[in-house]
Amino acid sequence: MPASLDLTAAFRATMGRLATGVSVITTRNENNPIGMTASAVASLSMDPLQLIVCIGNHLYTCEAITNSGRFAVNILGEGSEELAMNFAVSKPDKFAGVDFHVEHGVPVLRDAIAYVVCDVAAALPGGDHTIFVGDARHFEHREQARPLLYFAGGFRSMRRAPSAAVPVRTS
Repeated sequence: MPASLDLTAAFRATMGRLATGVSVITTRNENNPIGMTASAVASLSMDPLQLIVCIGNHLYTCEAITNSGRFAVNILGEGSEELAMNFAVSKPDKFAGVDFHVEHGVPVLRDAIAYVVCDVAAALPGGDHTIFVGDARHFEHREQARPLLYFAGGFRSMRRAPSAAVPVRTS
């Protein structure tokens, strides 16, 4: 096996130790809902309100977001493994049997514990991915919901309820 494949596997295993939330990125292509499971999502800015999503260039969702100029990040909660897997595989109609509504022109999953609808502010090259910067236009969340996590190649959940936030002093 070439050394580059060894490095790729080692890097993937190393980055797999970074626990992430599980989201479904949704958009529309003409009148068809499009979606995919993603973990490369992060808050970017509070002024303006922005987040980033990283989408593989080879994926149809990347082209659909580019064409539509809008997407939603649907954050999944505990017990949503089946929904995450539904959007993780390549198949003709990922939305068959999935409960969703259209919010600001994009599909939003009713089972999501939170969602953010974004307009694309920028699309930046990122190796074999495109980094979409999204201006947050509409967002909602459920107060007591707990997230579905992805760690070391599998889905996980939080073992206990999160404790109250503790302020961090910077000086």
